[in-house]
Amino acid sequence: MAFSGPSLLSSCSAHRLNPLLFSQRSRRLPLSSFHFNRFKPMVFSELTVAAAAENAVFTSPEIAKSFDFTSEEKIYNWWESQGYFKPNFDRGTDPFVISMPPPNVTGSLHMGHAMFVTLEDIMVRYHRMIGRPTLWLPGTDHAGIATQLVVEKMLASEGKKRDEVGRDEFTKRVWAWKEKYGGTIINQIKRLGASCDWTRERFTLDEQLSRAVIEAFVRLHDKGLIYQGSYMVNWSPSLQTAVSDLNTQKNLVPYITSSIVLLGVQDIAVEDILIHPGLPFCTPYRDDFLTIATTRPETLFGDTAIAVHPEDGRYSKYIGRQAIVPMAYGRHVPIIADKYVDKDFGTGVLKISPGHDHNDYLLARKLGLPILNVMNKDGTLNDVAGLYWFEARKKLWSDLEESGLAVKKEPHTLRVPRSQRGGEIIEPLVSKQWFVTMESLAEKALKAVENGELNIMPERFEKIYNHWLSNIKDWCISRQLWWGHRLPVWYLVGKDCEEDYIVARSTEEAMEKARQKYGKNVEIYQDPDVLDTWFSSALWPFSTLGWPDVSTEDFKRFYPTTMLETGHDILFFWVARMVMMGIEFTGTVPFSNIYLHGLIRDSQGRKMSKTLGNVIDPLDTIKEFGTDALRFSIALGTAGQDLNLSTERLTANKAFTNKLWNAGKFVLQNMPSQGDQSAWESLYAYEFDEDDCLLRLPLPERWVVSKLHILVDVVTTSYDKFFFGDVGREIYDFFWADFADWYIEASKARLNHSEGHSVASVAQAVLLYVFQNILKVLHPFMPFVTEELWQALPNRKEALMVSSWPQTSLPKHANSMKRFENLQALTRAIRNARAEYSVEPAKRISATIVANSDVIQYVYKEKEVLALLSRLDLQNIHFMESPPGDANQSVHLVASEGLEAYLPLADMVDISAEVQRLSKRLSKMQTEHDALVARLRSPKFIERAPEEVVRGVQEKAAEAEEKLTLTKKRLAFLESTVLI
Repeated sequence: MAFSGPSLLSSCSAHRLNPLLFSQRSRRLPLSSFHFNRFKPMVFSELTVAAAAENAVFTSPEIAKSFDFTSEEKIYNWWESQGYFKPNFDRGTDPFVISMPPPNVTGSLHMGHAMFVTLEDIMVRYHRMIGRPTLWLPGTDHAGIATQLVVEKMLASEGKKRDEVGRDEFTKRVWAWKEKYGGTIINQIKRLGASCDWTRERFTLDEQLSRAVIEAFVRLHDKGLIYQGSYMVNWSPSLQTAVSDLNTQKNLVPYITSSIVLLGVQDIAVEDILIHPGLPFCTPYRDDFLTIATTRPETLFGDTAIAVHPEDGRYSKYIGRQAIVPMAYGRHVPIIADKYVDKDFGTGVLKISPGHDHNDYLLARKLGLPILNVMNKDGTLNDVAGLYWFEARKKLWSDLEESGLAVKKEPHTLRVPRSQRGGEIIEPLVSKQWFVTMESLAEKALKAVENGELNIMPERFEKIYNHWLSNIKDWCISRQLWWGHRLPVWYLVGKDCEEDYIVARSTEEAMEKARQKYGKNVEIYQDPDVLDTWFSSALWPFSTLGWPDVSTEDFKRFYPTTMLETGHDILFFWVARMVMMGIEFTGTVPFSNIYLHGLIRDSQGRKMSKTLGNVIDPLDTIKEFGTDALRFSIALGTAGQDLNLSTERLTANKAFTNKLWNAGKFVLQNMPSQGDQSAWESLYAYEFDEDDCLLRLPLPERWVVSKLHILVDVVTTSYDKFFFGDVGREIYDFFWADFADWYIEASKARLNHSEGHSVASVAQAVLLYVFQNILKVLHPFMPFVTEELWQALPNRKEALMVSSWPQTSLPKHANSMKRFENLQALTRAIRNARAEYSVEPAKRISATIVANSDVIQYVYKEKEVLALLSRLDLQNIHFMESPPGDANQSVHLVASEGLEAYLPLADMVDISAEVQRLSKRLSKMQTEHDALVARLRSPKFIERAPEEVVRGVQEKAAEAEEKLTLTKKRLAFLESTVLI
């Protein structure tokens, strides 16, 4: 079934475009296209159209062929101007609160943003409509590394470095950049329809949030949970700062493995030698040596041990002896045994460089091995004349070859950590940093889930959450940057930084503490480092509401928040830390629910990347398909699962938007005139909330209203459980398969009824009731087109987004639904028969309906609907309790148990002509079938053809045989009727 207008696809077309999104229930044979000009439409007054467009915001379907995507921004601005995004306590006191995951201030909209904005906006709009005060608190993150990189690049374009302009000037430039460009991501998020309370927008470097960060640091330090020490961190040589695991990505990179040979001479020494493939083995110690492999020969200057597995018999005799580090002036290292070594990997011998490998570092700390650092902060090696490591590697290899110590090199692929921001290789490096002790904080976060205070969706992520917190490491929170929250730590001039320092909330407080302890003449200076961006983000749910001032109105009303929605990939780096900090500083979990979404991938399931050229830009998508189609496509996924997004899926959901628009057009064109007061009073008099009200309706109306009430109950339950994919599919199915394909078609029998307005008003009332409730349940998914259509409906006194949610638990009439399903089955059977016999669409045929008296009674009452939907001749529909006398000359249809139909063959086709046509067709089909069978009987074909080709011919032969059988039966039936 298709509405007038070439842009709208039929229901079948949509299913072909998007077959995976919808249930089999909706794959129904589409009913005939309805055309508005077949009926004289009720006049929809110009006053209503004018009311909808009086402020130049809304456009009625009466005057627009399709929904105009460019009007979305006008609608959004109107919502915001009316204050609809703010929490409203008029209808309830239990708020629904979400803190938006703050995007980087340097960010530009991508599909990850589109995902979280869509899902969170669905939650917020739904809870707003059910009457809960809703607060969706937005904001942005200062993104220390990303933002500093942007401004450093700007300086580089001027031929300057940050050290040359100084910290104060550099910081001023960053703030200037933020003020000029920082709002880009916010405006882009608004294009997605985010109904955030923008009057409460926050930035992690706002004065109040900065105060919260300092307070958190001071409290943690006072409890002994923050300390300073030298430990291994991820180091960015380019930025010369520690970075978090989240700011690194590991890429597979082809490397060269250099094998190291350890030579033993009694208990004195074993010497390292590198092996190169293709070069002759060359060593003065041929009788006694070990071989190890490494991808980083330059780190041998930092080797402090050689390790083997204690149960590896090949090397047991070497344990306890010493090895000489080549090119290191005879430095000795012990050969040790530890189960950490994988004896089946490589040669089974491992060089230990604890200053430049995370695993080696842990082993060294366990065994008490010394830790040597051979790398400067800029990536140069401090023992190889300031060469960068990749240059040092070449020079070292050359020296080893000249010394006769190089044996071979071979290719090897490994994962190399790189900075997400700068792209440079991240180095494991021991560095003096500030850390948070996490174990005691993690214990409380684990108990929150165990006790049911915190609910994680999907549930399977609880195991990942528990595993990470159970094995948590101390958190490095200091960064060697200039953009961010500066550490509230001051040192005393001339004193040891590790022993004598002051933690305070301000310079004034630090100076007061210093004078009290060290005298009036003391001088202090502040630590130049800033805090990890994730430190301030960990405070986000409560710092944005006024903490540490817990007396603020927002904190008392909205904390703890209700929901934290974000990607599952930052469950550890952000979500778990918020839980720990929330419990630590407020005594309660910061939110009661965590909803984790997956990644958006391309149609082939690949991760989107510029390298693959498969990145889908949300803004470009909105321009082509509209925001609603994009949101609907994204929201149909399952929590925690990755979603494959394709142009076909977007196209199908754009068609859904058009279908909705044209349904609104049909409803509006068939409403009474605005001036017909009695007609409107009649419409408003209809009620659908009581059983007796429902039973007074005709069968199609009872059916569609019952189905609507079921839909409202089902989707409300799914909304409450955050099963948004189920919500979208249920609404789609009902609107397209039930309302548009069936009820709108059936309603035409009422709207065109010759008995007057009393019959038509029933259909009008039901059309209006069902359609406005469809708009309500669909609004959280597709806010723009639903609001536009809602405003076009007569007598709208409020915006759809703040209207009341449809009432649940309203009456449904199961018997009526079953009866209408029988009528549907009868219609489908007749339509299928018409298609099978190629009956012209406009031709009306006669029919005899055979059933018992009860069935005949309700089908007879709807014979006008049956005639309209099946294209029957209304004057020649007969109802009987037994087969008609000309049954042998009719097509017999069994619609359902106890309901049959007989269609006179002579009404549908010229029997003699059809016999001739089928005879010719049968002959051709037989020839094609025989050719396929002959191929399959050929031994040469079976033996030589590929398996898939043979299988294809077998499938074609089976299909041809089936068609052949059906055609023979049909021809025999036609020939029998000719004889009769």
